[in-house]
Amino acid sequence: MTKPADAFEDIPGTVHFNGERLRQGYQLNKFLSSLLEPDNRKAFKADQAAYLTSFKMTDEQRQAVLDRNWVRMLDLGGNIFCMTKLALVDGTPFQQVNAIMSGMTMKEYEEMMNAGGRPMEGIRSKKEQNIG
Repeated sequence: MTKPADAFEDIPGTVHFNGERLRQGYQLNKFLSSLLEPDNRKAFKADQAAYLTSFKMTDEQRQAVLDRNWVRMLDLGGNIFCMTKLALVDGTPFQQVNAIMSGMTMKEYEEMMNAGGRPMEGIRSKKEQNIG
């Protein structure tokens, strides 16, 4: 039986932060939230790989953080609000992160948003287009 929330998984480019992703990303989000503390930010900046070992993340989650692979972090249970903390540590404007996740340059992303956001045209269902 399909749950109503499962319909979100059919939208291309959408990662539904559901209970499964919440559990999957618990340690990843715990790490990201730790960056609220100045001492933790300092320790992370000093040796990122070493700092990440204090969290029981998967190797894939650690690598996504080190690579700043924002889309992969979402796929692996990252919460977008927690991910903003990592962007701030890097000094990366979150609009830039959005552009990266959208596969656009910052200029393209700004132009799209200034024009009113994503156009309504395009693929609206993975099932209908046999993708994903």
